[in-house]
Amino acid sequence: SFADGVTRIHNIGELRVKESDRLSMMAQGLSACGVKIETGEDWIHIHGLGKKPQGGAHIATAFDHRIAMSFLVMGSACETSVTVDDITPIRTSFPNFIDVMNDAGAHMT
Repeated sequence: SFADGVTRIHNIGELRVKESDRLSMMAQGLSACGVKIETGEDWIHIHGLGKKPQGGAHIATAFDHRIAMSFLVMGSACETSVTVDDITPIRTSFPNFIDVMNDAGAHMT
């Protein structure tokens, strides 16, 4: 639910055993972008801000293509752009991601 401004996502413990611990990586990145986060073994609660997130963070991706793409997309919605440490893994699942995003109006390099 998010009636109180909090998005609660539960039963996602499997994200801890993918290419990276995606639950932890998402929590760290969101927090670095100024979003209040709470996590547990198999859940995350994301507190809404009522405005654009601050952004401006440089995100460690742990060589995980989905983490990289997620935070590059998030950067398009933040006050200040978000960078990631490595875009190379994106090629494994979406080789033309940067081109598609730029065609959609993003400003990614």
